[in-house]
Amino acid sequence: MERESQFIGQSGAFLDAVERASRAAAMNRPVLVIGERGTGKELIAERLHRLSARWDEPLVTMNCAALPETLIEAELFGHEAGAFTGATKARAGRFEEADRGTLFLDELGTLSMGAQERLLRAVEYGEVTRIGASRPIRVDVRIVAATNDDLPALAAGGEFRADLLDRLSFEVITLPPLRVREGDIGVLTEYFGRRMAAELAWDAWPGFAPHVMDSLETYDWPGNVRELRNVIERAVYRWGDPDTPIAHVQFDPFDSPWRPRPPAHRIAAGPASPAPAPAGTAGSSAPHDFDSIEDLRAAVDSHERAILEHALGRHRWNQRQTARALGLTYDQLRHCIKKHALMEGQEEGAG
Repeated sequence: MERESQFIGQSGAFLDAVERASRAAAMNRPVLVIGERGTGKELIAERLHRLSARWDEPLVTMNCAALPETLIEAELFGHEAGAFTGATKARAGRFEEADRGTLFLDELGTLSMGAQERLLRAVEYGEVTRIGASRPIRVDVRIVAATNDDLPALAAGGEFRADLLDRLSFEVITLPPLRVREGDIGVLTEYFGRRMAAELAWDAWPGFAPHVMDSLETYDWPGNVRELRNVIERAVYRWGDPDTPIAHVQFDPFDSPWRPRPPAHRIAAGPASPAPAPAGTAGSSAPHDFDSIEDLRAAVDSHERAILEHALGRHRWNQRQTARALGLTYDQLRHCIKKHALMEGQEEGAG
């Protein structure tokens, strides 16, 4: 598993999870890593291996969700020649490849019940039997497994073997989502932004405009760190101006006025989708109860300012293009800019 293994973050929840992984690494026991997509489960698995006594032995990865059910057992345990149609020669499975090392099973919750039963035997007895073979093979493998499923709930519902869950849960490391990692969005934004600027051979790092940082901090990040990295790197390379703070980010790369619409029959059959947030904003907020007309006006002004800032950033502060995009006249846009003092520190040219 070749990937960058540097951990970036300073929040207590994140550091606690990393510390737990560091302590568990020395123990020759199975570990479950739980977390939403993009939270760094693969990095934790690599840390568990590199800090263990098995660090110079193989680290073998298998994504359980990436293979059809009919092939999972053959991938895990191997097969003999002629064991099934297409098996023209014998092949070692992932357990044999990981002998004396670590086997990382990603998306564990997608394993079939049959594969779970054979995995339980491998964990309990340290031996595997290739499909089509009559004799087991001894293996010395440490299991690290990851999932974003609620395995106890699956076990309670009969969808996951409770005895296998007991065997694999010597230690359970649950990774916090990015939205609760206080202070880490700014740290990660700076790290990914500077690295992308270096890749583009920029002489200086201009940073992000304040309104962009506000949007990054308030966005929910359903894809967590992986999504943040894509958003930041995309914003830097699209901006292309190392002398001016980056004033626009696009959270949804598919957002476009020319985005293809799904066929009518798919819309009718599928679940209702929420209305998309306005382009350039971080998403809509929940309704508020306002105590006074002043509170309402302040909220409206804040929302109007955010829309203007993102629209101006998207059009590189070209006021005529921004006015056309927002459906305003040039004079109306100039009035809004003056109202919110948005051109302070920016050139007054209309572009």
